[in-house]
Amino acid sequence: MHRHAGATFLIAQLHRRMKHKNFLIIAAFFATIVISFPLHTEAAPKKAFPSPDASSSADADASPATAATASGKMRATPFKGMIAAVDDKAKTFTIAGKENSRVLKISDKTIITKGGQPATMKDVVANEEVRGSCYKMPDGSMEAKIVKLGPLTDAEKAEKEARRAKREEKKTAISPAASASPSVSPGT
Repeated sequence: MHRHAGATFLIAQLHRRMKHKNFLIIAAFFATIVISFPLHTEAAPKKAFPSPDASSSADADASPATAATASGKMRATPFKGMIAAVDDKAKTFTIAGKENSRVLKISDKTIITKGGQPATMKDVVANEEVRGSCYKMPDGSMEAKIVKLGPLTDAEKAEKEARRAKREEKKTAISPAASASPSVSPGT
């Protein structure tokens, strides 16, 4: 009987240690969850804003370009060329390219200018220089964001020249530094 009592005592001790280890494991698990919980709550406000899909479906009545730009999925791409054809009924114009032509749609949101002044769809005519930016829609069509008709205005020429001068300054600023470093290296 004495051996049985000792064995029972050892089993009870072992059982208490197992409970203690299980308690520590469970406590560590919950501590990990509690520690990571504030991180999830900080990230939650970012997710509180409507997702791109939700904003697109919520703005279904709005222009597709507006809904897409609000979600941040689309970027306007530049275009330039000569207008080959105009379809007043469909509110589109075609720019003939070397390999293929592009058809751009004019929406209510499109900004049209001619010679720096506001213009309308009536001013979009064949054999006219055109430049601007457009969105590629999910269905593959192109919707014009900005349409500038006619040759470059004086302001656009000045802006273009300023950008070119700035690029040249960057090139010259990089070139002397690059050529100066090899000449210093052999002396050391």
